[in-house]
Amino acid sequence: MTQLETTHTWREIHAQPDIWQAWANTLARQSADIRTWIAAKGIRRIIFSGAGTSAFIGQTLASAKAGDISLAAVPTTDIVSNPSETLCNDEGLLVVQFGRSGNSSETIATLDLLDAHFPKAHRLNITCNAESALAVRPTKGPGEQRVIVLPDATHDQAFAMTSSYTTMLLSALACIDGTVDVAAMLGQLSSAAREAIARLDTQPAPHPERAIFLGSGALTGVARESALKVLELTAGRVMTNWDSTLGFRHGPKASVVGDTRVVVFIHPDGHTARYDLDIAREIAQQFPAATVTTVGGEGCDLALGLTGKSRWDAVLYVLLAQIWAARWSAELNLNIDNPFIDQGNLTRVVSGVTIYPFAA
Repeated sequence: MTQLETTHTWREIHAQPDIWQAWANTLARQSADIRTWIAAKGIRRIIFSGAGTSAFIGQTLASAKAGDISLAAVPTTDIVSNPSETLCNDEGLLVVQFGRSGNSSETIATLDLLDAHFPKAHRLNITCNAESALAVRPTKGPGEQRVIVLPDATHDQAFAMTSSYTTMLLSALACIDGTVDVAAMLGQLSSAAREAIARLDTQPAPHPERAIFLGSGALTGVARESALKVLELTAGRVMTNWDSTLGFRHGPKASVVGDTRVVVFIHPDGHTARYDLDIAREIAQQFPAATVTTVGGEGCDLALGLTGKSRWDAVLYVLLAQIWAARWSAELNLNIDNPFIDQGNLTRVVSGVTIYPFAA
């Protein structure tokens, strides 16, 4: 067993298929109850919130429709700094807040804002920490609150969010997508993830100078999370960028310089995939020093066992970045579970943020 394989990060990445499989039946029951509750409350708008990786969950979730309900991704970092333009005191609003620790500065501040200024809004808190504020703190109402506490195994001990990210995403998606058999879907994704991880573990991918991740629709959020994962685990030694497939040409393509690894997530929808494949070919032709990797269905460099539903498949696409980021961290001789241990300027749970009082 290598030093990499003994880290929390590596074990938590590889534990994801088993976590999803074990969580499937419980999530199916809880999410069915929450979907019934959302309908009974007449929810018209859902805001998905969190900070960092937890915020990127919302970007994927809000990329598609949920019947007549309006979906939006609004990070808690935006809510706290600008509550008057991000929240409303409306009984038709549901604020879904994600948190691995459930105790970050912005998490607590968002709860305070809802209590004091937006009490009619309903809440759904999804957290990996059963003892956190998100899990145990009651709402002052009249808006109601529901809580989903994920299995203990998702409360990642490492710096980087891996199993927490994917399992929170799946859990929230189950609460808004009533078109699938949740337990069966998680079983299918678990099997596909095991196969993808087995292939990734054997494929060499030396660390580049830069890494760029591109995707369309729900996969734009995955591209953003992938870029962050590499940036975090390499402590900025591998600089990253992300964008939508079509958006990349409008300036950000300038970030392809020298030894750059460009990962293009090929969308499961055939129409969308045309645009993804076009940018992959274009970058390969225009930047011969770069390495382009496609991830998606049959014919891609990394072929995944996709379900064809992009928001659910998001948890498969992100596996590449998780595994590569951990490997590259090891190649750079960093502390994989805490790349900033010698610097002390980034921490696993963000705290110490100055929160200013809000006068509505």
